[in-house]
Amino acid sequence: MTAPVFVVDRLDGIGPEFVLDGPEGRHAVSVKRLRPGEAVVLTDGAGRRAQCEVVGTEGKDRLLVQVTSLSEEPPEAPRITVVQALPKGDRGELAVETMTEVGVDAIVPWQASRCITQWKGDRGLKALGKWRATAREAGKQSRRVRFPEVADAATTKQVATLLAKADFAAVLHESGEEPLATVELPADGEIVLVVGPEGGVAPEELTLFAQAGAKAFRLGRTVLRTSTAGTAAAALLLGRSGRWS
Repeated sequence: MTAPVFVVDRLDGIGPEFVLDGPEGRHAVSVKRLRPGEAVVLTDGAGRRAQCEVVGTEGKDRLLVQVTSLSEEPPEAPRITVVQALPKGDRGELAVETMTEVGVDAIVPWQASRCITQWKGDRGLKALGKWRATAREAGKQSRRVRFPEVADAATTKQVATLLAKADFAAVLHESGEEPLATVELPADGEIVLVVGPEGGVAPEELTLFAQAGAKAFRLGRTVLRTSTAGTAAAALLLGRSGRWS
């Protein structure tokens, strides 16, 4: 059986013995019911991995492990960032979950002009917290040791600044004359992809993004929802960039 993954705050300076406690420890002891001799993996979500063996338990929420090896996974190249317009309801968490599973490196929530959902005040902070928690859980589920960064919500001007700094900048839009599947991609650096809201990217937003160096591309013949378009496009980019080879 594949060793389960648990997240810890930090792994630098970890000793040969470690106690996994808190919610992760409770899950390991009371839900997974791990026993001495079984293998587990600890990660800090920032690229570090510890292969461990269970040596015992204490109560319902403390797992005692022996660290057998430590390693660090370098960042992938090219780095892929998806700017995701805010979807309706819980579709934002669906987008974050699936983009994390395929391997996106960073997700930037975007308050586009045509977004129905508005992140304001405490509601916005709560929604952002859900996106970050989703990325963490999906990172564990997909056995990643380097979880995607979920940035603070960005304005259109902030997205344009991000695009201007990218080595390859793209906007998914039906006005694109070239399919994303045939474009030449950089071997390293950063790819930034913009996914608009259900109502589409507004003309003034397209103009600002074009001025920042982003080009519009088509993804395919069908129209995907904003919550699935980013995952489909990211999978395409990951395959064509060589990261899935």
